[in-house]
Amino acid sequence: MFKQLRLILAVAVLAVLATGCANRGPAMDYTAYRESHPASILVLPPVNKSPDITASYSLLSLVTMPLAESGYYVVPVAVADETFKQNGLTTADEIQAVPVDKLHSIFGADAGLYITVSQYGASYRVVDSVVNVEATARLVDLRTGKELWTGHAFASSAENQNSSGGGLIGMLVTAVVNQLINNLSDKSHAIAGITSWRLLSAGQPNGLLYGPRSPKYGKTATN
Repeated sequence: MFKQLRLILAVAVLAVLATGCANRGPAMDYTAYRESHPASILVLPPVNKSPDITASYSLLSLVTMPLAESGYYVVPVAVADETFKQNGLTTADEIQAVPVDKLHSIFGADAGLYITVSQYGASYRVVDSVVNVEATARLVDLRTGKELWTGHAFASSAENQNSSGGGLIGMLVTAVVNQLINNLSDKSHAIAGITSWRLLSAGQPNGLLYGPRSPKYGKTATN
């Protein structure tokens, strides 16, 4: 299990490095972000727009590490989730609709992270089977309600797949095998790990800024 986690982390770091130079569109305005100086983040359960009911909690379980590595204190997601349940809030939509001042008064966090999952899981494409995970995120100051940052990330098992030999029959067999592997080994969770690193690792172009617990605090991708 430990070896698997190390492998996933290594793949995730490589994925981050691989996307570090990617063109992410116009430069983001960090004025409000820098003025806010958030040190602690409350991650709200992601809203799930995909057909897979496991998507929300899968991604939620993976966001703490990249945020902590980026220099932020993260309110323990299990504690936060239980607090919401104790107060009668059981769905991500209900929780993300809670007023920011209420969240700040309960958890004391400087900022809230609002995530939406638009794609999650394996899909069969006649001659291929791939796992895609796509998510967007907003960082909001819980003291003022100002939006500080927005981001988007996508990862796919197809990124490193090579075309198989054996013609059409070979491709069909490979597709069926991949579909079985994707379903049996929960490959979606591993791909969600890569997505979370791409989405929430600081220092990337238009990515999160480093938090105060990072030795790179105050630096950006262009420093």
